[in-house]
Amino acid sequence: MAESFKTEIFKLDGKNISITTSATESLPLVLVNTFAGEADSLWKECAALDCPSFTLACISGMDWNADLSPWEIPPLRKNDPPFSGKADSYLAFIVCQALPAILQKLSPPPYIALAGYSLAGLFALYAAHKTKAFSRFVAVSPSAWFPRFVDFAKTTPFSKKPDSIYLSLGDKESKTKNPLLSTVQNNAVSLADFYKTQGIKTIFELNKGNHFADNQARLAKGIKWILEV
Repeated sequence: MAESFKTEIFKLDGKNISITTSATESLPLVLVNTFAGEADSLWKECAALDCPSFTLACISGMDWNADLSPWEIPPLRKNDPPFSGKADSYLAFIVCQALPAILQKLSPPPYIALAGYSLAGLFALYAAHKTKAFSRFVAVSPSAWFPRFVDFAKTTPFSKKPDSIYLSLGDKESKTKNPLLSTVQNNAVSLADFYKTQGIKTIFELNKGNHFADNQARLAKGIKWILEV
């Protein structure tokens, strides 16, 4: 990655969008759903790994449990917000509004990747079945425990077969007394194995730590992989 870069920030439909790039020529575009304020740290982590040059677009300000969940399920814990299953509506916002606004400011990219951490990682995998807008996917510590998602992935055709999919987890994420969350590693491995049978370049990696350890560094690692395959 080049040392010099520029960042543009704008708002769209109540969401915050930042675009960071190191060049004016055509580069791969990686779109990341994330929390506010994480774009700079993610870019720095990618630079530290010497990722190939790319353009990073980050969207924040979404309703995390609503906009990124594929369908409705109850909250994991008492007093937590429910998962209200608005992923289809949010994906339509990305494809019909956010991506056109981002692409208007760039040279046409050779491909577009979708990346995310936690529920945003699950959303990336879900989007692979719902839109042709993306060809590579990064799902870091995805919420693969989400009920019925593995069955959904294995029975729902892709809108366009992905070129590559990166999955990773922390090695302590499944070590929990919560019976639902404890399925996360087995489910993630099952998804990775399935993607491989579909002829998709896929890797599954285990990182040290729990769900909240080194999230930006782990995300950068996944971005580097899909840029290099």
